[in-house]
Amino acid sequence: MDLGIEVIVELFTRKRLEELFSLASQQNTFQSENSQRIYALRQNYLDTIELVIGFLQGKHPTLARQICTEQFLPEASRFEQLDELDWAFGSMGMQDRAKHLATLYLEDLSDFIVECIDPHFGFSRYAERLGRSANSFDALYHELTLELTWIDEMTLELLDQRIKEHQPSLVAFSVPFPGNLYSAFRCAQHIRQNYPDIRIAMGGGFPNTELRTLKDHRVFEFFHYITLDDGELPIELLIDYVKERGQQLKRTFLLQDGQVTYQNDSPRPDYKQKDVGTPDYSDLLLDQYISVIEVANPMHSLWSDGRWNKLTMAHGCYWGKCTFCDVSLDYIRLYEPVAARQLVDRMEALIEQTGERGFHFVDEAAPPALMREVALEILRRNLVVTWWTNIRFEKSFTLDLCVLLQASGCIAVSGGLEVASDRLLKLIDKGVTVEQVAQVTSHFTEAGIMVHAYLMYGYPSQTIQETVDSMEMVRQLFELNLIQSGFWHQFALTAHSPVGLDPDAFGIHPVTVDAAFAYNDVAFNDSTGIDHQQFSEGLRKSLFNYMHGLGFDLPLQDWFDFSIPRTTIKSSYIQSCLDRDVDENRFKPTAKIVWLGGKPSLTRVKVREKEKNAERIQMTFHTKKTSFDIVLPLKEGHWLAEQLESWSPVAKPRTLADVKKSFLEHLEHFEAFWFSEALDTLRIHGLLSL
Repeated sequence: MDLGIEVIVELFTRKRLEELFSLASQQNTFQSENSQRIYALRQNYLDTIELVIGFLQGKHPTLARQICTEQFLPEASRFEQLDELDWAFGSMGMQDRAKHLATLYLEDLSDFIVECIDPHFGFSRYAERLGRSANSFDALYHELTLELTWIDEMTLELLDQRIKEHQPSLVAFSVPFPGNLYSAFRCAQHIRQNYPDIRIAMGGGFPNTELRTLKDHRVFEFFHYITLDDGELPIELLIDYVKERGQQLKRTFLLQDGQVTYQNDSPRPDYKQKDVGTPDYSDLLLDQYISVIEVANPMHSLWSDGRWNKLTMAHGCYWGKCTFCDVSLDYIRLYEPVAARQLVDRMEALIEQTGERGFHFVDEAAPPALMREVALEILRRNLVVTWWTNIRFEKSFTLDLCVLLQASGCIAVSGGLEVASDRLLKLIDKGVTVEQVAQVTSHFTEAGIMVHAYLMYGYPSQTIQETVDSMEMVRQLFELNLIQSGFWHQFALTAHSPVGLDPDAFGIHPVTVDAAFAYNDVAFNDSTGIDHQQFSEGLRKSLFNYMHGLGFDLPLQDWFDFSIPRTTIKSSYIQSCLDRDVDENRFKPTAKIVWLGGKPSLTRVKVREKEKNAERIQMTFHTKKTSFDIVLPLKEGHWLAEQLESWSPVAKPRTLADVKKSFLEHLEHFEAFWFSEALDTLRIHGLLSL
């Protein structure tokens, strides 16, 4: 059960909005002109809410025209930004513009709820403040002693319906983020009070990173068990434990004799990735998810527009060295890829189950070699899918590989550029350079794959000059359209990262706390003494403009209300990185040769060479977008025509060495042929060296 979407769909109905406005009126809590305006327009909201939700669920596509008149939806403060963004939707189409307007409409209602009814409300981050860096359980515990909010009551009604329908003996909550924590505790509290025989467990990203040193026994007034890391075996053993069929547990906190106890006495190893099976979405209300567009940027909207089937290509991270990352924890440390054939089997199973052909691979960093094999397997099966994933910007992503990925349905990648400074990238142990990032992002963009960059500032020992220079690098990357979207994060010290485990080596001094509840984000003092927080607004504002193609000509100083040093980076630096780009795969004997195009038609033609006529083969190719010709000597042309089919993705893989051997069995001068103008033309249209 996805309680999140069920609450949103229940909340945004005419009946519930009538309750909302009535409640707000009784409490008379209109503190701003904005909430007064929304209340005054309440009838307009009541008349439109169910139509808008239906539209965002894909049920009323023709409503887009009505929404885009800007005479249909009531407008409050969120629409004030619209004039600035009008141009951005000029090329995006009516459906996307209507989704954006409908999103602003829902955000206005969210602002009203926060001001008048429930200050914790948020679409994806409910009461996040209570869960973020909560070393002490006190604040959350206090909040849970207060009366239920209106949103709480609605949430618990929906949960109650499901409990009565299924009568479970075990309820398990997945809590990936701090913004899910409060509601999970509220639901657990409700179950404990009303269904004392039901056992309750928690797992997911938040406990995996934050609750590894849990000591506060009050947590177990709500949950009976908290499991860490991979969930399959812990849950299986927990079911046996609850049903009194076994006594052993895997990575599980529980309360024994009033003491918080960590039990990890099962000798059974965790399931291998090949054995965990395909996710089962059959109980989720897949037709009720809403697609929203908060920002006009097409890459940025991937996270909220559309519903993606989630899979992973590999468990953990194949690099596993970045000093800011939780590389000591199993979810990063234990790297285990899934075979390409099995991955595509799982994709086909999910298409059959959900009807959705979109996939988000949620890897820490998808391995390039495995991505290549997955792409080839998709093409072998003639499977039509759309997919995107997280990567490292490493040199393995040649232009040819990016073209292959795009041909298989890859539309976007996200990756960590972090700090655009070679000194700091080396300190981070990122394993990439700024030049490499520029070249790789160029390959993705040229292949038609959008790129989102995770950006970082405030890394230990980072100077103000390095922050300014990093910003200039990012400006150039956007100006050259090498990245299309990004997000600046201020460095956060985590307890399980190499920096957190050895802070002295990085010149920082962690603030000691007695963490009885959550312990991952650690406050610290940097030896530089720089207040990095002061850069956050300028970095955010500049990036927002760069993402929309604006502000490239403005001096960096204009984004800040305090003085910054001039950048030391040449304005042509990123372009010079691109000028040095060379694809070494084209010369490697072990490179796999793949032809993505179709069969050519052959015509004999006569050309004038050295004052006499010579017969040649003209090969005419038709692609989805265009047609083109190449002309070769007779024997070479016939040999190539025969070979192309054996280079297709469905054929047995051929290496450059295989191709050369076959050529030399019939002809001479392979290098002259392979690097000829005719073959260069084929490369532009899908002849790949991988």
